[in-house]
Amino acid sequence: MADQTVDLITFTLAGSIPVVAIGTLLWRATRNRSLVLSMVVLVLIPILAALAGMVVVSGRMFTEELHRTLVVLGVVAAVAVPTAVLLGRQQARKTVWEKQIREQERAAEQSRRELVAWVSHDLRTPLAGIRAMAEALSDGVVTEGADVARYADQIGRETNRLAAMVDDLFEMSKISAGALRLTLEPVDLREIIDEVFAANRPTAERAGVVLHAEQPPARITVSADDQALGRVLTNLVSNAIAHTPPGGRVAISAGTADGQAWARVDDTGPGIAEQDLPRIFEIAYRGTAARSPVAAGGVPAGSGMGLAIAAGLVDAHHGEITAENREQGTRFEVRLPLAQH
Repeated sequence: MADQTVDLITFTLAGSIPVVAIGTLLWRATRNRSLVLSMVVLVLIPILAALAGMVVVSGRMFTEELHRTLVVLGVVAAVAVPTAVLLGRQQARKTVWEKQIREQERAAEQSRRELVAWVSHDLRTPLAGIRAMAEALSDGVVTEGADVARYADQIGRETNRLAAMVDDLFEMSKISAGALRLTLEPVDLREIIDEVFAANRPTAERAGVVLHAEQPPARITVSADDQALGRVLTNLVSNAIAHTPPGGRVAISAGTADGQAWARVDDTGPGIAEQDLPRIFEIAYRGTAARSPVAAGGVPAGSGMGLAIAAGLVDAHHGEITAENREQGTRFEVRLPLAQH
């Protein structure tokens, strides 16, 4: 009896081990290519190994017992393989989703680090200037009335710049945390463009840039928060003015197409480097030196969050914002759903 048991084990191993070895090699070859196929291989390995062991033990004689074994293994395979395919697809989707989440988390962490680096740098610059000018005034180094007035004016401008950066940080934090609350109501996109045009025209004149607005005669009604949408267009126009050389032109236009409203800001600046376009709406991303602000006449350098804030606000309106290079300059376009009448 013991000898029969030993022989049974020996023949079973002789039949199943080659199948397991081949299955293992096949699994190793497919695990990095297809998760579904690798799971099917894992399911088939024990079934085929059991079948091979049974065939060897039976002396390759098609007996009634072998017939029953084949039927059982066939039914098991018919149930297990589709289940493996289904589970493999679910696991593949989960793996892809987890990979995307990890990539998004890494991108968000990188953006946060860049934001901290940019803000730390940009805060130090005006603070150092304010401190130096305040010390000069307090120590009596500057006593002439004209110089005192000039220093006071510069301190005021730097303070306003710091306040604007703090406002941008607060706005960006609300967008990132999903705490932004908008009051959506029907508004005429042309009226918002008129307000943005009037508010930014003096800045464009100081920078030596021609600011132009093109409006259609008919209303363009969108469901929007007028202040938030105004900030989107203001950020885009300010960005365009800051990156357009003196003597250049910035145009704001609006219209409708395919059931959507669109607003465009075109400039005649140096354009955006192709490698920077995919990241242009990231927090604190300013791109290469070719996109550095060139219009210095009263135009602030900005916090580096203007485009990211614009993208976040457009997304909150269920719209889309894009950037592309033209033959000369850059075009930013905002698309929003038209309001339902």
